Amino acid sequence: MKWSLNLGKIAGIKILVHWTFVLLLGWVALSEAQRGSNTGTILLAVGFMLSVFLCVVLHELGHALTAKHYGITTKMITLLPIGGVASLEKMPEKPSQELLVALAGPAVNVVIALILWLALPTLQGAVTEEFFMRITLANFPYLLLFVNVVLVLFNAIPAFPMDGGRVLRALLAFKLGRVRATQIAANLGQMLAIFFVFIGFFYNPFLILIGIFVFFGAYSENMVVQHLDFLRGHTVREGMITHYVSLTPTTTVREAVSKLLTGSEHEFVVEEDGVVVGTLTRSQLIQAVKNEQMDMPVVQVMTGQVKTFNANDKLADAYTELQKSRAPLYPVLEQGRLAGVINSDNINEFIMVKSALMH
Repeated sequence: MKWSLNLGKIAGIKILVHWTFVLLLGWVALSEAQRGSNTGTILLAVGFMLSVFLCVVLHELGHALTAKHYGITTKMITLLPIGGVASLEKMPEKPSQELLVALAGPAVNVVIALILWLALPTLQGAVTEEFFMRITLANFPYLLLFVNVVLVLFNAIPAFPMDGGRVLRALLAFKLGRVRATQIAANLGQMLAIFFVFIGFFYNPFLILIGIFVFFGAYSENMVVQHLDFLRGHTVREGMITHYVSLTPTTTVREAVSKLLTGSEHEFVVEEDGVVVGTLTRSQLIQAVKNEQMDMPVVQVMTGQVKTFNANDKLADAYTELQKSRAPLYPVLEQGRLAGVINSDNINEFIMVKSALMH
């Protein structure tokens, strides 16, 4: 994710923190300062927030390491002001595996809460509202216990992209199949999202943000699963573009710009006698023009390391990779030579045609 700071790796998984997370810490510090808190209390509040997000990282690692057990890799975990996001390569399609991966995150918070509950002395007297209003050394661990319980309850909401939505989908999939289960779970998630937005207008604006996040998360999950179902059983050959403009390594930036302006392509495959050398994007071309490199061969401004697909590969795999990488296109090879290109637009058109033929 852009504008993220790399904090290092845990179990081979990059831990990133988005720059907006710094704004959250700043807001916490400013809020305490406006309340007249001293420096020690401000630092304690910031430390508490960091502790909460450590619990969030452990939560996401629960998902990631369980997925790894099933051969699914996780490239990174990104911390955002609204929580953490584990970038799993994909979710398991077997309901039993998805169920365990979805439950693994909240299970970590249950363990943390249980450890704190067993380690902390029982509070004497009733817990008042004041107990939750200001962080102190005395209530720090108790509030951390409370937050982990809240994380478990929040993630139990049966709506994508929360864990509860994935648990519901996995349970329904045992009987209904993944596609129908996703439809039901996504529809329920969107209904809950609308409810969150409605309640947010009257009580807490933060619920509006959560509602929007849930609504589009549920919609996106449903669309991806529906699309993968349409693509099942089809090969890259069926969805690739065979009429395309390619460049040679010696083509100049000037000549490439001319092809860009006179044609419909925004990205080009660079090849020599059918052997793929690289790809050239519109942004790379524009940058070369800005740098006054009009007579430079494209081989010096292109991307040389390029992932390719074979014409007989699964079309669903190409779709998943394009969604994940956001790459503009991938070359398609047949017997080691360039046979076409594949991009998201053409796959989406393939899906629309398939959908129309079924109705």
